[in-house]
Amino acid sequence: MPVISERGKMMPASPIRKLVPLANAAKERGIKVYHLNIGQPDLPSPKEGLEALKNIDRSVLEYSPSEGLLSLRKKLAEYYHRFKIEVDVDDIIVTTGGSEAVLFAFMACLDPGDEIIVPEPAYANYMAFAISAGAKIVTIPSSIDEGFALPPVEKFEELITPRTKGILICNPNNPTGYLYTQKEMNLIRDLVKKYDLFLFSDEVYREFCYTGAPYISAFHLPGIEEQVVLIDSVSKRYSECGIRIGAIITKHKELKRNVMKFCQARLSPPLLGQIVAEASIDAGKEYMLMTYNEYVERRKFLIDGLNRIPGCYSPIPMGAFYTVVSLPVDDADKFCEWCLKDFEYEGATVFMAPASGFYTTEKMGKNEVRMAYVLNKDDLGRALKVLAEALKAYPGRIIDKD
Repeated sequence: MPVISERGKMMPASPIRKLVPLANAAKERGIKVYHLNIGQPDLPSPKEGLEALKNIDRSVLEYSPSEGLLSLRKKLAEYYHRFKIEVDVDDIIVTTGGSEAVLFAFMACLDPGDEIIVPEPAYANYMAFAISAGAKIVTIPSSIDEGFALPPVEKFEELITPRTKGILICNPNNPTGYLYTQKEMNLIRDLVKKYDLFLFSDEVYREFCYTGAPYISAFHLPGIEEQVVLIDSVSKRYSECGIRIGAIITKHKELKRNVMKFCQARLSPPLLGQIVAEASIDAGKEYMLMTYNEYVERRKFLIDGLNRIPGCYSPIPMGAFYTVVSLPVDDADKFCEWCLKDFEYEGATVFMAPASGFYTTEKMGKNEVRMAYVLNKDDLGRALKVLAEALKAYPGRIIDKD
């Protein structure tokens, strides 16, 4: 029997998707499953994008350029200008989703054994893409008790070695919903500048910042413009996860040449997805305001409801549409499985992502889950009720002795 790769064995299972077979089995038993596990928005995609898809007038669905359609990249440059991100068309490379953007950024910047420092909890696929590139994610824990604020700079400096090539942030953050402050971003900039590092900045949730403070992009930080590698995607802001269109944005000329080699090797990003994405950028302010306001309402509804359940705690997320919640359970992985395999309340159960999969530090996130508030408020309300009943019934519930 041929031996499979060690790399494949090292790849982590997705905390977001690994319980899907249990959810499917529950559905087959006739149980309604409330999906709080995945950031799949239920809001409609922009009509501009859908109309462009319906009215494609091409007679051939051809390869696009490896760097993406010029017309889309021009539109993206105009879009970034609205956020005072001043980049040229040639600084933008279209990718097959934000996932490919992260993978290609790692492949183009890092050699096997190189290290990237990432505050955790962090989006689980960062670890998977680092393994694919032969690189190492070095995590620095943040705490739910401190609202997942940036760890002290000294903690970062303790981790920097000759193999350290970059710092990776997600802002607003997935999975915590944390939004980095100007002071925190300045501290990151100073580290990147002092140690001559790349700053990988995943900013796919920039449209969803709830503090009233201005959105701060890595490209807003003076003095490190050529060290920034910005990751973007249309999936979340336009509810278009399935068209698989993202982008790498960088001013680093040599890096762009490196990224293009990987782009050429995979030929081209999806043509139909690019057509839809380009049209969707023309969605009016009304569409984005509707989406924003809906998430604001859902956020308040979910967080208020969670913090009323005995033993539950969620800090208020300041961006994106996720939150990490501590639960009064012995093991959140076991609890999430139990909810899908052994529990139902009035014919329904809840599907959550165990937060342990967003950490690499052993035992962290053991009693935490990530929830996405991508369901309407009626469904969120029912999911909260089911969760409360599940916690009452769970055999591994931790009783508060106070």
